[in-house]
Amino acid sequence: MQDNSQIKERAALVSIGVKVLLAAGKLAAGLLSGSLALLSEAANNIGDIAITLFSFIAIKIANKPADEDHQYGHAKVEALAALIETGFLFGLAVYIVAEAINRLTTHDTDVVPSALSFGVLIVSIIVDSLRWYSLNKIANATKSEALAADALNFASDIVAATCALAGLIAVHFGHPEGDALAALGVAGFIAIAGFALGRRTINSLTDAAPPGLTEKIRAITNAVPGVIAIDFLRLRPAGAEVLGEVGIAVPRTLPLERVAMIKEDVKAAIGTHYPEASITIAARPVALDNETVLERVLLIAAKRHVPIHHVIVQEIDGRISVGFDAEIDGGMAHGHAHEIVSGLETDVRSELGADIEVESHMEPLEPRELEGHNAPDEIRTEIAAALSRRATETGIISDVHNVRVRKTPAGLVVNYHCHVDPSLSVEEVHDHVDDLDHMAQADFPAIVRIVGHAEPTEA
Repeated sequence: MQDNSQIKERAALVSIGVKVLLAAGKLAAGLLSGSLALLSEAANNIGDIAITLFSFIAIKIANKPADEDHQYGHAKVEALAALIETGFLFGLAVYIVAEAINRLTTHDTDVVPSALSFGVLIVSIIVDSLRWYSLNKIANATKSEALAADALNFASDIVAATCALAGLIAVHFGHPEGDALAALGVAGFIAIAGFALGRRTINSLTDAAPPGLTEKIRAITNAVPGVIAIDFLRLRPAGAEVLGEVGIAVPRTLPLERVAMIKEDVKAAIGTHYPEASITIAARPVALDNETVLERVLLIAAKRHVPIHHVIVQEIDGRISVGFDAEIDGGMAHGHAHEIVSGLETDVRSELGADIEVESHMEPLEPRELEGHNAPDEIRTEIAAALSRRATETGIISDVHNVRVRKTPAGLVVNYHCHVDPSLSVEEVHDHVDDLDHMAQADFPAIVRIVGHAEPTEA
């Protein structure tokens, strides 16, 4: 499949060749017949050749990749070429109107239609129609401002040639002023085409958002799960691309990985419908009305990188009381640790209100990487048997299995699995497993860490 840049460049070159042939034919026929309408058409085509050459150069420049000086690329060069063509169309229209009025007022209407005049105009209408259709199709497919301007020029040539043909027919049937009146019609349509092209080009140069695209992208973004609201949406055309920024609001309780996924989902959803859009997504965390006090406290602790547990939230006489255990590096000086926890308490008060009661308890956190190896089988068997016996004593825990015992420089580390009634609450299961762990450590003082994983008993 051909690259868009190659398609646009080839289309521009073909347009130049067609305009050269038509301009030559119209100029010859106009000079022989003295028709202002034909000469105006020839001048229009000659000017178009120069403009199309400029458009070709503009397309070559616009296809250059972004660089340090043009970080959004060079696509605006195409719009600049279209703006110059707009100025030419208006200038040509003014000249034709002035000449037509001069001929009508001075009655200088000596026009001699010939077979060549009629033939050139008929061929021009056919060729211009084919070129307009082809260029319009390519311009829409490649989003080329310059080729769109070229297609509009061919459309104006069709109507202008039709007006000129009508003028020559009028002259042929004894109405010499018909040629000048036809020239006025040509000028009028050229001016209309110039206005339409100018409005489109100015919109591009002033970064006007493509009509209707803002609402469509807003709807697509709002439909992505996790997006609470849209803070801002900015779009601007850049040749074949649409560049933009979308700011979304997301729940602040979400982890960073989930926020990143939401941003990617928004970008993918927009890209599916509008592959030409290059959108940057920014996310802003916001507090939801249905956040619980527990969620808010845990979020504050996570932001400060302070692990907390046993969070208790109470309402006493209309006043909120929050308590929690904060896990602090056991080797840290107490003064420094107290500053960290006090900062956490301050943040909780700022979030929930200065009149709330916040109490914290510091526990030593000893993150250690212990080298170890599997304990001898006889030790593992002895500990496994003790765990099974103690589990039976609880009357709640059963089927202790997958017992692993590792020897480390600090002592024994034990891991095991067990089964419990699935109808029990998390708190009840935790308390019973914790009791079992303590009993095992009482039986084997060498155990420095024991982790019990409770699984629901299958029916």
